[in-house]
Amino acid sequence: MPSYFFSDVHLGLGDRERERGKEDSLLAFLRTILHDAANVFVVGDLFDFWFEYRTVVPRGFHRTLAALSAFTEKGIPVHYIAGNHDFWMGDFFRTELGMKVFRDPVDVTLDGKRIHIHHGDGLAENDTGYRLIKPVLRNRVNIALYRWLHPDIGVPLARGSSRASRAYTSNKDYGEGAGMLRYAERMIAQGADVVVMGHTHSPSLLPLGRGVYVNLGDWITNNSYGVMSDGCMTLYTWNGKPELIDGRAK
Repeated sequence: MPSYFFSDVHLGLGDRERERGKEDSLLAFLRTILHDAANVFVVGDLFDFWFEYRTVVPRGFHRTLAALSAFTEKGIPVHYIAGNHDFWMGDFFRTELGMKVFRDPVDVTLDGKRIHIHHGDGLAENDTGYRLIKPVLRNRVNIALYRWLHPDIGVPLARGSSRASRAYTSNKDYGEGAGMLRYAERMIAQGADVVVMGHTHSPSLLPLGRGVYVNLGDWITNNSYGVMSDGCMTLYTWNGKPELIDGRAK
C-alpha cells in the first residue's frame, strides 16, 4: 500500500474565496487516497500560520482537520513534520486528531527504504538570520509568554507578521536549493535512500548518488505530492486526478 507525502498548502494565505478553492482541491485528493493509504506525511506548512492556546485553536479549515482525522480513525498513521509557518503546535493534533507530530526532522522506513524527512527551513546558504531566530521562536518560555495575549490579538498579529515576512523574503535569493541539496547529499551519504523536503514550493525529484532527493512542491500553484510504493518514489500533481510529474525506482 502506498504512502503519501505533501507539504506547503499554506491554508489561510489568500482571500476566503481562493482559500476555499484550494481547500476543496486538497479535500478531493485526501478523499481519493483514503481508500489505499498506508501512511500520510504532512511535511510542514499545512497552514500559513498556526498557534495553539490552551483551549483555543485558529478558526477555519475545520474540513481539512476532519479529513485528516478520518485517516487516523481508520488506523492509518498521519505524520505531521512541522514547518516554519506552523511549528507553534501544542497537543491538539496529537490528542484530538490522533496524529503523530514531529518538530524536528525524522527518519522512517518504508518498503525497506530509509526515508529522511525535513521540511527544509534553515538549510538555505545565506539565511543566517532565520537560523538565529529559529531557536527564539521555538523557545517554550517565549511561546508560553505569547499565549498571554488574547487570541483576538495574538492570532492576527502573528498572521500579519507571517505575511510581512513572506513579502520581504520572496524577492531574495537565499540559496535554498543549493543548501537543501547539500544537506540531502549528506543524509544519503549517512544511509538514507530517499530525502524528502518541501519549503521551496518547487516540485523536483533528483537522483543523488545512491539515493533520491524529492522536493514535494506546494498546494498553492502546483498541487504536487509524492507517493512511495514498492520501493519507488514518484511525484504527482493533482488536477481532479493524479498526473505523473516524475518518478525514480530505487
